[in-house]
Amino acid sequence: MTGKMEIAVTEVGEASGAWSRDDVCRMLAITTRQLNSWEKLGFLSPGDTFGFPDLVTLKTLRRLRELRIPVHKIKEAVASLKMRLEDIDRPLAQLKITTEGRRIAVHVSGSRMEATSGQLLLNFGEQEIEKLRAFPMKAEPKATAATAAIDEEKAEFWFQRGLALEETGAPIEAAIEAYEKALEANPAAPGALVNLGTILFRQKKFRLAREKYERAVAADPTYPLAHFNLGNLADEQGDFEGARKHYLEAIRLNPRYADAYFNLALLSERMNEILRAIGYWSTYLKLDATSSWARAARKQLDKLKQSVRSK
Repeated sequence: MTGKMEIAVTEVGEASGAWSRDDVCRMLAITTRQLNSWEKLGFLSPGDTFGFPDLVTLKTLRRLRELRIPVHKIKEAVASLKMRLEDIDRPLAQLKITTEGRRIAVHVSGSRMEATSGQLLLNFGEQEIEKLRAFPMKAEPKATAATAAIDEEKAEFWFQRGLALEETGAPIEAAIEAYEKALEANPAAPGALVNLGTILFRQKKFRLAREKYERAVAADPTYPLAHFNLGNLADEQGDFEGARKHYLEAIRLNPRYADAYFNLALLSERMNEILRAIGYWSTYLKLDATSSWARAARKQLDKLKQSVRSK
């Protein structure tokens, strides 16, 4: 049995795929109760499986709730965007949603709009831009890879493109090119760094993969996926203690990170730490009780318990 690998998921976009309720809750670190509540509120259609737009919707909802945006404000924004924008029936999945203080904002045609009122936010016209350009400023040092202006929208576009190419089975070189363009626009984009690192990992270019993962950690030290994949890399290279350290850090950052428990259980078995492995398998099954991975975990747990009883 091999450990699990993961890639970063985009904020917006379309891609193929279907995930179960348990998979969705595990991937996004949300509870079944929260998922049920958002379905009842009409943010997405109830079902046993979810497509990529559903994942984007749920990720947007989770982020807005983490920012303490009230549910009624989110509902108002969704209703307003459906009414104001043509061909938009799933705003939380189809649009880039951000916040301006306690207001929900949406990016439309290069401008930011307050979602409920439709008011443009900090939308400078051409004359205002020319005035700013003409204002005398101190000479800036020549831009380098570290100091170049960051274009987050461009980075997000190419990140989405790379993810879609991977999801649809396009030549991997095309996905690599897209992620590299994302990093040209924003060298500290953690999602692009992780996904490019994972491609390199699968190509067994471990040194380059480690470089990308470590850059992702430096860009966002609270990003559990970067630590999780560094754990996979250390595990692959036989550095079991290094792998354990990164898996545990991923769990510290996200205590419901089921896949990290899964890989820790496998790691503990290889290190002949049977009781510890039993503990990790048990925790994993509390977080994921029904998927195909859960069936494999339960089988492994029963096997270990039997071996302990027989001694």
